[in-house]
This record gives sequence, structure tokens and C-alpha cells, in this order.
Amino acid sequence: MPDEKQREDARRLCAMMQEITGEPPTVWGTSIIGFGTYHYRYASGRQGVSALASFSPRRQHLAIYLIGEFGSRHRSALARLGPHTTGKGCLYIKHLDDVDQDALGELIDRSVRVRKGIDRASA
Repeated sequence: MPDEKQREDARRLCAMMQEITGEPPTVWGTSIIGFGTYHYRYASGRQGVSALASFSPRRQHLAIYLIGEFGSRHRSALARLGPHTTGKGCLYIKHLDDVDQDALGELIDRSVRVRKGIDRASA
């Protein structure tokens, strides 16, 4: 990452995810930083292993990977979050200082808890 502010945001997000998951960071592929693992199985029978929590520090934003359909499942936390955009299982934020840290931590924690089977994926 060429920008020092982006590198600092990535370090802070890394520390947050490590605290939430209790797992050390691991590089997945070439650009994803993941924490812990979980096993998934689709109705089709396809299965695999993925990170409990992960993000990718990109030039234009931080891409945070959460459980699918989190946008409809966790509307209250997203409403408090601040400026962001979403994709199918991704939350995109430009700068950590622009978003509510408690809401972000809640989103990550809920996603991890669902992946661990501790919580249901509710709104």
C-alpha cells in the first residue's frame, strides 16, 4: 500500500480482527489477510475451508469479508456504521476513522459467531 494512512488502517483492522477472533493473521492467496478457519458445506455438496474473518487492503478501500447477505441480516449495525458500500459478502470502507468502530466490531463479531455456529444469522 503506497499510502501510510491506508497502511495504518490495515494495521488497526488487523488488530481488531485478531482481538475479535482470538486468532493470528494469516495471508490467504496474494492479498487477503484472514483470521482462524471454518468449514463450510453448500446444499450442492460443495465444501471447503475459509477464514472466520478476513479483509483485503486495496488501493481504493478496505474490503472486509463477512457472512453472505449481511446487509439484510445486520441492518441496525450498518445504519450506525457510517460511510460504506456493500457487495454480496463484502463491506467496503475507505478509512477506518470515518466509521463507527463499535458498529464495525459488531459486524465482524456477528459474522464470526455465525461462522462458528454460535449465533443465527439474524437482523
